[in-house]
Amino acid sequence: MIRAFTSRRWSLRRESESASRTCVTEGVSEPEAAPSVDLPRTRDGEIDYDALYEDDSDSDLGSMENHGSVVTHLLSQVKIGMDLTKVVLPTFILERRSLLEMYADSFAHPDQFVKIVDMPSPRERMVQVVRWYLSSYHAGRKSQVAKKPYNPILGEVFRCHWDLDGVEPPNNGDKQEVGDGPVPWCTPDQLSFVAEQVSHHPPISAFYAEHVNKRIQFEAWVWTKSKFLGLSIGVHNIGRGTVTLLDFGEEYTLTFPNGYGRSILTVPWIELGGSVVIECVQTGHKANVEFLTKPFYGGKKHRVTCEVFAGTEKKPYYTAQGEWNTRMEARWTESGRTEVVFDVATMKTRRKRVAPISRQAPHESRRIWRYVTAALRAADTEAATGAKRLLEQTQRDAAKKRADNEEAWQTQLFSPKPDEGWEYNTPLKKRIESKTPQRSPTQRAENAETR
Repeated sequence: MIRAFTSRRWSLRRESESASRTCVTEGVSEPEAAPSVDLPRTRDGEIDYDALYEDDSDSDLGSMENHGSVVTHLLSQVKIGMDLTKVVLPTFILERRSLLEMYADSFAHPDQFVKIVDMPSPRERMVQVVRWYLSSYHAGRKSQVAKKPYNPILGEVFRCHWDLDGVEPPNNGDKQEVGDGPVPWCTPDQLSFVAEQVSHHPPISAFYAEHVNKRIQFEAWVWTKSKFLGLSIGVHNIGRGTVTLLDFGEEYTLTFPNGYGRSILTVPWIELGGSVVIECVQTGHKANVEFLTKPFYGGKKHRVTCEVFAGTEKKPYYTAQGEWNTRMEARWTESGRTEVVFDVATMKTRRKRVAPISRQAPHESRRIWRYVTAALRAADTEAATGAKRLLEQTQRDAAKKRADNEEAWQTQLFSPKPDEGWEYNTPLKKRIESKTPQRSPTQRAENAETR
């Protein structure tokens, strides 16, 4: 099998690292690029996979007509309305990262997220949740051309963390590690994140983020269900997220828009569409967000509108509109004051910090997909397809073995909720409650006022 996995410019050899025999990538060999392929290298001359993932440059797909035979073959296998979950899509449309890592980009503006707890009133906290939410989507798209992240394999995990503005990264000697949570080696002043693929059929991802010192956490699960729509592909995002402010006793639940890959026969592009609700049961505040799809004739792309209400009031006290991938503006109804919700041209994203692949566990995203990523970066579709197929076959073999032994899959970091969805096993709220006595709402409010 390994010898068959070759291409014009790549040759494969058995990896010499002493990885665990249970590694999900066991048997996958490292591709070596020919001198003509410009890939980053370590001082030892090996491919620098960490640098590959930090490289944001990406060659656009261009016209799908360049891959006409592949597209024609794909279209011959599908019908309008067909579920695409089990359809193998061509490798050349892949983006060089896992879907789990894409979810992490929801926190590319970490200061917008942690700033929620600094707001003095329920109205302002709800509006800050809305600001963070509306600004969280543009960083998830690395290219103007639609590309598809890797489908995470069962048990895959991605971890990262971010530094915040105004907080100097600690020196190693002075570093105070949290010691637990999603990224035990980060500090209480950093925002940490972890995601796990908890189910393969249906494909469900669960993820969690927290900032210890700000006492804020976010928990979510998403089930992606894709369908062929003729000239486009629709992805229905079924799931829910919850922002929890520990010092206020407030929970903000939210849903997610659907995604669409438009113009799949020419130059594909991404569009978001659908209704989203953000609400806090404790305060009664609610936001209705509409991601508007472009009309067939005329109209603009990527439009979003938002209205925020208090309790049973029928008139919104805050409205916003614009484009989710460029700029949005808002207005406070009572005062008439206007503001810029976000402007991509002036809003700098924070680079996530990820452990080097050499220190990652065998089931972590960047380590799992490193050979596919290197092949895609070298524009070698054949080698990328071979590496991807090998991973998928390893998964099928493992699933068959579990079925033969009547063994159920055991998740690592998340567990199913009694009613619906998934939850992180050791969230900040649970860890704090296990270490300190319960405080009254008055004490929590007093603590919040001292921030």
